Amino acid sequence: MTYQSPIQRDIAQISTRKTRRGWASPSSWAAALGVGVVAMGLWAGFNRPVTDIAPYQGSIGGFAFSPFHKGESPETGKYPSQAEIKSDLVFASKYTHNIRTYTVEGDLGQIPALAQGMNLNITLGGWLDRHPDANAAELTKLIQTADANPDVKQLMVGNETVLRGDLTVPELIADIDSVKAQTHVPVSTAEPWHVWLRYPQLANHVDFITVHLLPYWEGVPENIAVQDAMNRLTAVHDRFPNKRIVIGEIGWPSDGIDIGAARANNVNQARFLRDFFNLAQKDHIDYFVMEAFDQPWKTSFEGRAAGYWGMFTLDRQAKWSMTGPVQNNPDWMLYALGAALASFAATMALLSRRPDIRFVGKFTFAALVESFTAILAMLFMNMGETYLSATAATIWGALAAGQGLLLFLLVADSFDLVETIFGRVQKRHFEPIPAPAGARLPKVSLHLPICNEPPHMVKQTLDALANLDYDRFEVLVIDNNTMDPSVWEPVAQHCARLGPKFRFFTLGKYQGYKAGALNFALRETAADAEIIGVIDSDYLVDPDWLRRMVPAFDNPAVGFTQSPQDYRDNDGGVFKRMMFWEYAGFFHAGMVTRNERNAIIQHGTMTLVRKEALVNENGWAEWCITEDSQLGLRLFRAGYEAVYSKKSFGKGVMPDDYNAFRKQRYRWAYGAMRIVRANAAALFNPFNKELTSGQRWHFITGWLPWFGDALGIVFLAMGLAWSAGLILDPVRFEFPIALFMLPSIGLFLFKIVQILALYKNRVPCGLMDRLGAAAAGLALSHAIGKAVWKGLFTNRLPFLRTPKMKDAPALVQGLVMAREELVILTLTWAAALGVGFGHHWATLETKLWVGVLFTQSMPYLASVSVSILAAMPAKVAKALPAPNRIRYATIGAMHPAAGD
Repeated sequence: MTYQSPIQRDIAQISTRKTRRGWASPSSWAAALGVGVVAMGLWAGFNRPVTDIAPYQGSIGGFAFSPFHKGESPETGKYPSQAEIKSDLVFASKYTHNIRTYTVEGDLGQIPALAQGMNLNITLGGWLDRHPDANAAELTKLIQTADANPDVKQLMVGNETVLRGDLTVPELIADIDSVKAQTHVPVSTAEPWHVWLRYPQLANHVDFITVHLLPYWEGVPENIAVQDAMNRLTAVHDRFPNKRIVIGEIGWPSDGIDIGAARANNVNQARFLRDFFNLAQKDHIDYFVMEAFDQPWKTSFEGRAAGYWGMFTLDRQAKWSMTGPVQNNPDWMLYALGAALASFAATMALLSRRPDIRFVGKFTFAALVESFTAILAMLFMNMGETYLSATAATIWGALAAGQGLLLFLLVADSFDLVETIFGRVQKRHFEPIPAPAGARLPKVSLHLPICNEPPHMVKQTLDALANLDYDRFEVLVIDNNTMDPSVWEPVAQHCARLGPKFRFFTLGKYQGYKAGALNFALRETAADAEIIGVIDSDYLVDPDWLRRMVPAFDNPAVGFTQSPQDYRDNDGGVFKRMMFWEYAGFFHAGMVTRNERNAIIQHGTMTLVRKEALVNENGWAEWCITEDSQLGLRLFRAGYEAVYSKKSFGKGVMPDDYNAFRKQRYRWAYGAMRIVRANAAALFNPFNKELTSGQRWHFITGWLPWFGDALGIVFLAMGLAWSAGLILDPVRFEFPIALFMLPSIGLFLFKIVQILALYKNRVPCGLMDRLGAAAAGLALSHAIGKAVWKGLFTNRLPFLRTPKMKDAPALVQGLVMAREELVILTLTWAAALGVGFGHHWATLETKLWVGVLFTQSMPYLASVSVSILAAMPAKVAKALPAPNRIRYATIGAMHPAAGD
């Protein structure tokens, strides 16, 4: 191999090259526009008008009339004004000559007087509940109003009073008889069909039967709903052949949850009512449509569908015409164009950064972005068609914001996926070619901080350093906070045997943890040293490490270099193997991709730092538990470049049990949040130019999944609380709309596919190892989420040193280590089963909600499973052949300090 001069290396390997941007390549335009055209076609296909609904030409038989407007509700005591009522009466009179009311409370008792001269026949209703005094006052006013207004043609004493259990049948009969004795107009009460069949004695006391036929509530599919309603009407006719029967309520909601096979939407409402109108006109059926106007105030006690029975919206706009085509979402084009434009802008903005991506990758990325934005657009479309109170708007807004964050995360992950797999050019690839013999190389000071480490392990590390093929170096071993001399004295003696290049310091109780020890070493560094290296106490380095990596500093812009972490204890069973490949994914993938934008994560061991740069940045940050990553970001802010080599130059050991594995990641995530807080201006302020756009992109998107883990804890808590409501009070608690549930499931599936695709493309391991790595990463989600919340709002966390070379724990210890996750897993599965069986697995919403809970439980199932595997003795757990030494390639997965 030939030695490259600093100038050659600067030009060919290290210096960041400026890619000509401006307009993206023609293939990017083709991919983005092609996907946009396909997407608009799909939008149009799914939203094409329905034209096979029979038209209706006549007038409407009657309206159930509730004139409440926006912000009005009998629940709050805010009733419509007389002006609003009169306006609605004028509106209704254009479509029908009959209306039915439900109460005479407040100004609603003025409806007959306000309707004079409008040719409206009024069936006046009196509301009855469980309050005798209020009932007596209501009936007195009902009779007085009927006597004073000749347009009152019928009276209705109570509405579904028996169905709700507010009055017994004898109590209701007594009220009916009392009203009949005091008025001259026919009297009835309104109940569903089955109440009349169950209590036939009720029919003996009314002048006519008022029956409610609402097949939606019974889960009848729309295509047979009209016939089902007629069958119920026939059954009542057959039971009471000598009674006149009026349908008091019949209709179908335009929105709401699925009930059995019943689907609530605009098209189904139009089809049901048009078909019924034609049938009623032919058979001369007396009826009142349920209802004239949407009444969203009813949703608080009857569920979402209760607010959407009106033929007209709350704003008195027709939902569909009597004769023309019908659409579920008439405004779909606006949202489709918004999604297409947003997707196009995001796609082109990112693809312009990587014009070298193959066309199939560009098309895949454009399709993924379009899919994600389309889901968000559909969510906004649904929100635009939903009546939201201030509280509901706040909740929906928060959920929509969460979906927006999810969209950003998915776009970032998609771009990482395609540029890793389909990118063709590596602009900043560094090949660590060893410097030739005789070349002048700078002096390196290697710092080895230790704290209560096993002496024999540290001795092995020191022996490997002594074998370095490099002349000018020193090793400083700094022991801090080790109180037992029998632990550190053997290390000190070994340093003395290795000669003057090795210096040992024991500091006793010392501030600053690892960073404090490193800062002490920096002050003790030889004056002629130009490079600082950091090694963990368990690492056995290759002899050519320095000779291959130090020449990178010939470029004065380079502030630090980083080599991958690698491990030598990867044959200890399935758990070790899972950890091994989980760690490997980042170094095969994420670091290579980040290196293209000079945005790698500095992760301590196997790093070399320019001494001048380290001193200028005031050394290591003792306030930060991940001082290595903090230093790397500070060096980027100072304008330095980093060099990453894919080649492994040393191997350490992995944590011995799940608890150590989890605590290690907890510490990394906690430290990352402290770094985010300390560098917020550089990361998030677009006017701060310390970081390049590429660096900002990788640091934000790299840590964003950890924020997702933190939000996952909140969403799971909300999901469990809502599940309790769905089980205990299914009327007041409804399933969220599918558009809120699908992305959660989709994100989980996408992440699994992404990990498997990245590993298959870049990491030299088989399918079982890929799945094992995914499970190991997933098992840490809960710990990461907790660390994020703590890191965002606290400033102190004890340094949790990762245990090394411990004896394997027993199986029961494995379960105990995951006890918190086990409890949450049990609660989540119990909630899923409770909701599923409680709602009889009857609707899509039920199955989706159970699917969401099952998806949310996956990290906890992984935690328990991995903990059990870690507890098993190696001879039992060792089911797969040991992995080979890693052959470093390129990929873009996740890193302990960058985000899983």
